[in-house]
Amino acid sequence: MTAPINLAVPSARWLRQKGTLKEPTVLQSFAFDEPNGHLYVLQVTATGRPTGDLCLNKLDHQGNRLGHMYLKGFGHGVSMGVQRDASDGSTWIWTEADAHNGYGRGVTRFHFANGAVRTGADVRIRHPIAGSVNNQPSVCTTSRRIAVRYRNAADEPRYRVWNLDAFVARDYSDPLTDFAQTGAHPDPRIPFQGYALYRDCVYQLAGTAYDPKTNPAARRGNAHVSSLDIHTGELLQQERTEAGYTLVGREPEGLAVRPGPDPRVYIGLASGLVGARRFSIYYKQDKAS
Repeated sequence: MTAPINLAVPSARWLRQKGTLKEPTVLQSFAFDEPNGHLYVLQVTATGRPTGDLCLNKLDHQGNRLGHMYLKGFGHGVSMGVQRDASDGSTWIWTEADAHNGYGRGVTRFHFANGAVRTGADVRIRHPIAGSVNNQPSVCTTSRRIAVRYRNAADEPRYRVWNLDAFVARDYSDPLTDFAQTGAHPDPRIPFQGYALYRDCVYQLAGTAYDPKTNPAARRGNAHVSSLDIHTGELLQQERTEAGYTLVGREPEGLAVRPGPDPRVYIGLASGLVGARRFSIYYKQDKAS
């Protein structure tokens, strides 16, 4: 197993208090397009929560918006993935799709098209786990694997991981692993806020926005990051994070891993008032990993 990234290291600021997303809502998830220097960010639209309408933002690494597109009836945007096509160098975006009650029952991939509006009829939707709901993908370009977080018939959250090439070829018959989600937060009632697959681990984020009674800012929040071994499902590490604790209304939203010699775990944070949200991204870099 590849050594996991140490989540106990202090967090560093990457982007802070950016207001460049197209919709006035919080970010839900984000992923890096390393070869092109782009950052993709998903939001639920201002009126799209019941129907699963999303806005996909394309940003540069300074947080400036380069374009956007709308995804009608896709889901909640809890996670996403980016894949570079080796055959033509194009970038594929992976998201949930086929929304029911605001969450995707399948996944899909597509190319970014600035200003476009896509519906389920415009993409090829995959249902790799029969009868599941809340399908949420993440791609590891380093190991060439894809994970889908899902809920089974008993409403239990689980992860299933495949070889990316097999998945692209629509061969879902031989997943590398399937295991129960665990350890996202010490309090199981605290909401899950995102995950990312990287090498042999799944990295998770959970927590709530500041609240004077249940999560006061003076205590610097209840956000936690954690890691699971994809081969055993074992909880490897669980750490509280105070990243961005001075943000107004701070709420953890979205997690991504940026590969490289010293890989980083990036934590998304929403802040600001309703209708005027801002986003910040902090990271943990473990130079010993």
